[in-house]
Amino acid sequence: MRTALLQSSGRPGSVAENLKVLDEAAGRAAEAGVGLLAAPEMFLTGYAIGGEIPHLAEPADGDSADAVADIATRHGLAIAYGYPERDGDTVYNSAQIVSAEGGRLANYRKTHLFGCFERDHFTPGERQVVQAELNGLTVGLMICYDVEFPENVRAHALAGTDLLIVPTAQMHPYQFVPESMIPVRAFENQMYVAYVNRVGREGEFEFVGLTTLAGPDGVARVRAGRSEAQLVFADADPAFLAASREANPYLDDRRPGLYGSLTRTS
Repeated sequence: MRTALLQSSGRPGSVAENLKVLDEAAGRAAEAGVGLLAAPEMFLTGYAIGGEIPHLAEPADGDSADAVADIATRHGLAIAYGYPERDGDTVYNSAQIVSAEGGRLANYRKTHLFGCFERDHFTPGERQVVQAELNGLTVGLMICYDVEFPENVRAHALAGTDLLIVPTAQMHPYQFVPESMIPVRAFENQMYVAYVNRVGREGEFEFVGLTTLAGPDGVARVRAGRSEAQLVFADADPAFLAASREANPYLDDRRPGLYGSLTRTS
């Protein structure tokens, strides 16, 4: 499946402007034969918007979700994007996949919140593995810091995820995550991992870009730069994935009976 990754911070604080950026990217992606376009963490609103988060947060089926669905159907591709989700009085850092037909396929709430900023504004989600079937692939969702916990990605591997989409807001000085960790996560779990980042300075944060799609061989199929918004393309190939899984014994050679200590709290 041809996949496009939108490395952009859009216009923080303006949902309308960010929808325009997404629409333009979707048009370019459709011309390239893309089946799935992925945007970064909190793309619809911006990340470093502080006290605006509760005001801009929307339900998973709110007006902005409808606007993204319209973009998806007009351009004929699926879209994964990050946004602040309101559920009653609770706000989550969420990501959602909308199909090319405009249907909501999956909604994920970030389970591991990073730093005081996120813990002050969001409630952590409780569902570890969220998936959708798309163009013959099982696509999973995760957000930023979540992928830095190996147990999270392994849970996706055991659940059959083929392509893990990770909208992110990775900041300086943690560029080793897209440079080194993401290819390793893809290799050790035998899946494709698409890590789609914000870029540039936003409030107190400097986002490092380096948006990456890595394959099950641990090789980055594409990697964006650090200094500008980009739309980059790569393929998630089911045939290559099947051959790689056949050759790599990690999942078959596991010994779960030895791993009990990983879940002990004391």
